[in-house]
Amino acid sequence: QVQLVESGGGLVQAGGSLRLSCAASGRTFSSYAMGWFRQAPGKERQFVAALNWNGYTYYADSVKGRFTISKDNAKNTVYLQMNSLKPEDTAVYYCAARAGGQLRLGVNDYDYWGQGTQVTVSS
Repeated sequence: QVQLVESGGGLVQAGGSLRLSCAASGRTFSSYAMGWFRQAPGKERQFVAALNWNGYTYYADSVKGRFTISKDNAKNTVYLQMNSLKPEDTAVYYCAARAGGQLRLGVNDYDYWGQGTQVTVSS
């Protein structure tokens, strides 16, 4: 069982930056693939970024060049650095973990989820 706890959300002006953190429990964190998803009001949860067990990353087109996913295995933590934020980035952001380590983009591909953290970008 893996527990995920996100932090770092908040209110920021357009053009600003935030760094989200996701602290994970469990001894096998380094072998998991990790993902970030987001869900805006009235919309489906969508893929943002993912990182596989050996560090390969993939991003949604809407955030490519602005967001960076990374992890620190020693701290069992995955991060999402968000720069040049836009009002359309406003959503609840969720951290997810996938056993097996392969990078995947689908909501149903992930086994564990955090509770989410709100990110609001004002114009």
